[in-house]
Amino acid sequence: MEKQNKHIIISITGASGSIYAKLLLEHLNNLPIKQKPEISVILSETGKKVAEHELGVTFLSSITNKIYNINDFNAPFASGSSVADAMVVVPCSMGTLGRIAHGTSDNLICRAADVILKERKKLILVTRETPLNFIHIKNMETICHAGGIILPANPSFYLQPKNIEDVCMTVVHRIVDILDIYHETKRWASE
Repeated sequence: MEKQNKHIIISITGASGSIYAKLLLEHLNNLPIKQKPEISVILSETGKKVAEHELGVTFLSSITNKIYNINDFNAPFASGSSVADAMVVVPCSMGTLGRIAHGTSDNLICRAADVILKERKKLILVTRETPLNFIHIKNMETICHAGGIILPANPSFYLQPKNIEDVCMTVVHRIVDILDIYHETKRWASE
């Protein structure tokens, strides 16, 4: 039996940085069919508002992947018996990070993250807050001890990006690398 493509959950919370979610979705959806994952999207209510403010309503209406309501605990990936391969929370607010770190599972984002961690799958939290307080750092430590990955939305500049999208894509490419999905991109010291 041929292995199916990966199933990735992408959750968008109310932290600033909706452009990262937009570019990640576009990048994954534009991969060749052999690399292209199945994608499920969860939007928090604040995530919707921030995305509309930062990117306009066209971004939300352009999402072609299945979108799950934040309170839909009947979503397949809310149970370990039907787990996804990985989950990315992008951007990840400190409130969401704290709820995930403490296992509250009070909404679908937190429950799906809890399932991903308990099933030992990849959980990537793309944090966007600065500066960090001690509580943020301790919550990040808890996530790391539980097996999650903290990937701050810190772009790189050594490839000399020309615009905002180029800058943000340096973060998106790191996310896709950590998801273990092959994709073409420029690399440090590559010709």
